[in-house]
Amino acid sequence: MSIAIPTINPIARIAIGLVALLLSLLMVIDMVFGLLPDRADFAREIRQQISEGLAIQSAALLQVGDIPTLQRTLSDVLKRNEALRSLAVRRHGGEIVARAGEHERYWHPPADGSSTVTQVRVPVLSDGKPWGEVELAFRPVLPESLIEWLAYPPVVALLTIGVGAFLAFYLYMRRVLEYLDPSTAIPDRVRTAFDTLSEGVLIMDKQSRVVLANRAFRALHPQAQDEITGKPVIEMEWLVGGFHVSPDDLPWSRAMASRASMGDETLEILRPGEEEQPLRTIVGCSPILDGHGRLRGCLVSFSDVTMLHRINDQLLVTLSDLEMSKDEIRRQNEELQRLATRDPMTGCLNRRAFFGSAEPLYDQLKAGGEEVCCIMSDIDHFKSFNDRYGHAVGDQVIKSVAKCLGSELREVDLLCRYGGEEFCIMLPGSTPEQALDVAERLRLSIERNAGAAVRDIPGIRITSSFGVASIRLGAKDPAELIDQADNALYQSKQTGRNRVSLWAGERSVGAQN
Repeated sequence: MSIAIPTINPIARIAIGLVALLLSLLMVIDMVFGLLPDRADFAREIRQQISEGLAIQSAALLQVGDIPTLQRTLSDVLKRNEALRSLAVRRHGGEIVARAGEHERYWHPPADGSSTVTQVRVPVLSDGKPWGEVELAFRPVLPESLIEWLAYPPVVALLTIGVGAFLAFYLYMRRVLEYLDPSTAIPDRVRTAFDTLSEGVLIMDKQSRVVLANRAFRALHPQAQDEITGKPVIEMEWLVGGFHVSPDDLPWSRAMASRASMGDETLEILRPGEEEQPLRTIVGCSPILDGHGRLRGCLVSFSDVTMLHRINDQLLVTLSDLEMSKDEIRRQNEELQRLATRDPMTGCLNRRAFFGSAEPLYDQLKAGGEEVCCIMSDIDHFKSFNDRYGHAVGDQVIKSVAKCLGSELREVDLLCRYGGEEFCIMLPGSTPEQALDVAERLRLSIERNAGAAVRDIPGIRITSSFGVASIRLGAKDPAELIDQADNALYQSKQTGRNRVSLWAGERSVGAQN
């Protein structure tokens, strides 16, 4: 929230300057010619007379030993003289014979025994010999407080002259400037024509002072509605502050310096209470030249594009929302794709997705004469897990085996939950020997790690049997290759389970555990 600082109009500033010059001139004349009396010298003479007269009276009373009368005399003198603070008559030995006022508080004479304008000593003689002295503590010649200074005659005189001169200068300059008002240089018909423009128009002279501002310009900011004719543009902080540049780099300064038009300068104007939604304008500047090419000023236009910017901002927000919606739809599609192609329990490919990927891959490898092998795996005695521990444990067994299978495969390999406790693996680019090695690693991984992953049944033992088939035996399609691997799996189960067998025509070979 900005705080409005009161400003002084140009006439008052001129009047203040003239008063300052007048008072300075009076002070110089006083210093050279002594126009005003020196109050210090005057006070020194008066205080000397008071001191000498009091010393004479004190000496006479001391001669007759009339101390009470001396005390009354000191009190009367103190009452009659406002400049005095305290009085005392002191012997040479330091004994005070009579006093008036708080003498110990105000008496602070110089150590060398001399007198000053505020600490006065007058010797007292008795029978022609020094007897003591009269001590007088005076107030300072100059005032000590603000109130005293305001009542000080020279200050009163200067203030009276200053106030009177200010009123006289102000009224005189106000009358003179009416004839010099720059607004009178623009005819009313020209002003009316500029006020009909929807763009803000500001005309300034070559010193960047306002000559004309139309109605649209005055509507840009509340401070523009004040009287700104003749005011330097640099003083309009609400206007120049939006450019964040030095005065010489302002667009109209550059336009006048180069004698060339400047356009498409963007300016944001912050209006009170609307800081979050500034007024956006496009500033254009054209130097004004006379018939001889001499610079006379500059015409500056302000086009309000706030609504256009707001529409663009809203469009950007809409586009951002659409992009976010697009990303969300893509994410949901990916999730749907995952749900459609993956087994929800194990995360492996389901049969439909598996065949959808395996068939084109198989055709591609077969056409290129490359190797491809298939592994079929089945959890040994899986029904016993369900019968003995329940289906929940059976599900954990399937998940654990699937995790072991997936951890030993490449990214290009296809792992499918073929059905129930059965899994199918497609190994593109693998020979039968490599496929047997992979199957053996998977078998060992399941035997060693799958049981430990089922935490509900400590010590449970899980094993799987494997069958391997290769494209070398002439399988026409993935279904036939899988069928061959399944026959090899059957052979592993028949020969004791927890082992790997390779399909070799009508029989399976290479059984191992």
